[in-house]
Amino acid sequence: MPTNLLKFLEDKWDESYANTLDDAELLRYRSNLLGSDLRLTNFGGGNTSSKLVQKDPLTGKDITVLWVKGSGGDLGSIPRAGFATLYLDKVLALEGRYRGVEHEDEIVAMYPLAAFATNPVAASIDTPLHGFLPFAHVDHLHPDWGIALAAAANGEEKMRQFNASFGHKLVWIPWQRPGFELAMMLRRAVAEHPDCDGIVLGGHGLFTWGKTQQECYRNTITIVDQLGQFLAQHRTQRKEPAFGGARVQNIATRQEVAASIAPYLRGRLSNRQRVIASFTDADDVMRFVNARDAKALAHLGTSCPDHFIRTKIRPMFVDWSGDSGDLAGLKQALDLALDEYRASYADYYREHALKDSPAMRDASPTVVLIPGVGMFSFGKNKTESRITGEFYINAIHVMDGAAALSDEAKPIQSGDTVPQAGPAAPSSAFRVFANYVALPPSEAFRIEYWALEEAKIRRQPAEKEWSRKVLLVVGGGSGIGREAARLAAERGAHLVIADRDEQSAHATAEMVSRSMPREWCCAVAMNITDRRTIRAALQKAIAHFGGVDAVLNTAAIFPSSQDGIIRDEQWATTLTVNVTANYLLADETAVMLREQGLPATLVLTSSANAVVPKRGSEAYDVSKAALSHLVRELAVGLAPQVRVNGISPATVVKGSTMFPRDRVRASLSKYGIAFDESVSDEQLRTLLAEFYAKRTLTHQPIDPVDCAEAMLFLAGDKSRCTSGHLIPVDGGLTEAFLR
Repeated sequence: MPTNLLKFLEDKWDESYANTLDDAELLRYRSNLLGSDLRLTNFGGGNTSSKLVQKDPLTGKDITVLWVKGSGGDLGSIPRAGFATLYLDKVLALEGRYRGVEHEDEIVAMYPLAAFATNPVAASIDTPLHGFLPFAHVDHLHPDWGIALAAAANGEEKMRQFNASFGHKLVWIPWQRPGFELAMMLRRAVAEHPDCDGIVLGGHGLFTWGKTQQECYRNTITIVDQLGQFLAQHRTQRKEPAFGGARVQNIATRQEVAASIAPYLRGRLSNRQRVIASFTDADDVMRFVNARDAKALAHLGTSCPDHFIRTKIRPMFVDWSGDSGDLAGLKQALDLALDEYRASYADYYREHALKDSPAMRDASPTVVLIPGVGMFSFGKNKTESRITGEFYINAIHVMDGAAALSDEAKPIQSGDTVPQAGPAAPSSAFRVFANYVALPPSEAFRIEYWALEEAKIRRQPAEKEWSRKVLLVVGGGSGIGREAARLAAERGAHLVIADRDEQSAHATAEMVSRSMPREWCCAVAMNITDRRTIRAALQKAIAHFGGVDAVLNTAAIFPSSQDGIIRDEQWATTLTVNVTANYLLADETAVMLREQGLPATLVLTSSANAVVPKRGSEAYDVSKAALSHLVRELAVGLAPQVRVNGISPATVVKGSTMFPRDRVRASLSKYGIAFDESVSDEQLRTLLAEFYAKRTLTHQPIDPVDCAEAMLFLAGDKSRCTSGHLIPVDGGLTEAFLR
């Protein structure tokens, strides 16, 4: 198909690169190209396939193997190893075992028996849809433009108009849940229309194909692009404004309002298990949430199964006036909407659950729409919450597109005949508003609580110790803080790395991104003696994740001078940084934690010096003694919601910014330890650390990771009954034994 027909999309096929690939790599390449453009399909949505001739490893004969995207894969990033491979003849033979739509799920258990070459990749529910289509290469995508047509109350009629306008021969199939029955419907549609060049699945998506990988790709992007052109033509002719026009206006300070309300909202949605938030006030989101028809459309829910799995039966629409000065009113509106949502969800479950249905899942919404402010989306991690929001934006585009296709002279209402109706659900089951047709609640439940969906959930890796939690690490640019961030990242945490040296904070963020998605971590500058920078860091954490669950502070200073005399200004600065700043950090954090209303932890860093007096370190020692007692005072003051603890390490030389070369040299000289001026800073630090270790019972130098482990223990759930306590991390320093 000529690509000069494209108006919105780009033909990214590189012929010179494609010529270097074998058949399986061409499928991977085609899939990655399609998945790289969210206008073509969503993250994790859609699937692609190829029927390739290969040698049977048992017989050595040429056979046809079905390569199809594996269950849960993402087209944009799928590697060759992400495809399931099955003997095509065995897949087709499953028709003989098929006992009808009531028993179609039992066929899924047979896919592993058809696996080719011991491939362990799980075949998706859509496998037979590709297998029974008689084409070499098949794409099944969920483009917004395509779903808008598929979810329009007059979609089949508009599809015929599209065919006439653009010279296509698309065929319409009514709604049917993905599975073996839909595969039979697809095969019949092609048999009855052998010259068709694509299939529209009512309420669902689009199938396209080709004789070669390149032809399949170009057919797909051309049809999708032309659907976009078709919708654009209808939008220019539309008399009514999108979604009925604006009911409220954007709040000028909506991002500040969102930051103010996010911890409150996150706390109330985390009553069963914690969630991570994402927020957007993108133009298309604001046009929807502010609109007259937004509440009615939001209540209908989505149509495409891929949208629905992420966004649940419907989003939560907050019926609020959009007055930026009425945050108390917004909280009341949120509470009312949440109570109604959970009650409605429980009714939905009770109405449709069967004896063998999985237990009811969390009744809280994953998408929250607030007029004048924007959209919050939630998930078990940052990636999931962001993608959930993206899926609902797709749903907004679909609703807008379906409305643009409406025939104002012949409006279709709920109860009228709709083309999505078929064997799976009659017209009376579908609800229509502004020409948009939503998935019936009964069909939505069959997908959400599908035994196969439950099995997919159970196949997911177990969550880690710090999953679903946000950890603010102050002083995270070096030393103990850097190690704490590294360990927390490995254990599933979301991280905010704060440091006075912002460049060091970013360096730590880059380091931890090797073991976690980059969007799970952000870096920020913080001077803990300045409430403004503390607030700014907390605001960034809220904007990025919705709140904070634990705070670790390792930032401190050790005053020194060449003549050994500590000036008044140094004394004051030491107490300000090591004591007062910890109070400021706790005080500012407590404001946000009270709004969030979830159990939280605060861990501060004291020192063995708090109980071991020394000549020459009076300012530092006194500051740490005060900090130790501040831990106890804060534990009392912030109980029971916040646990406050601390660690008391002996001298940690490795990686510490408090041990520049001059201080290390001075300490070595003080203790009469010979050293070579030509050696590196790290070698000098090691020499000093080994000296300190000999004064302990274990003779082990204190490593930053030892302190980080203790801090994470105190910050985590394993110490849930501990507060107001300080753990020594001193190698067994007898001078620091409790008196």
